[in-house]
Amino acid sequence: MIRRKRMPRDMNQLAGEIVKLATGQPVEPEPEPPVKNPAAVALGQLGGKARRTKLPKARRSEIARKAVNARWKKHRDSNFKKPQ
Repeated sequence: MIRRKRMPRDMNQLAGEIVKLATGQPVEPEPEPPVKNPAAVALGQLGGKARRTKLPKARRSEIARKAVNARWKKHRDSNFKKPQ
């Protein structure tokens, strides 16, 4: 599949790109995304699983409860009733 180049949002840059395309001048290619370190990627994939095995069940439950309270806080503050 051919990836199209995204046009810039700045009006001056967009105008410059359009002029280059219309006159046949070469357009600079998009910079390639940085290459990730494979060792760091592998460690990142282990992170949640390793943390889960390390933490005791009570601590995991406490973390989950805190997350649920944070999610529901915005609804409680706006007088939103929980579904039953």
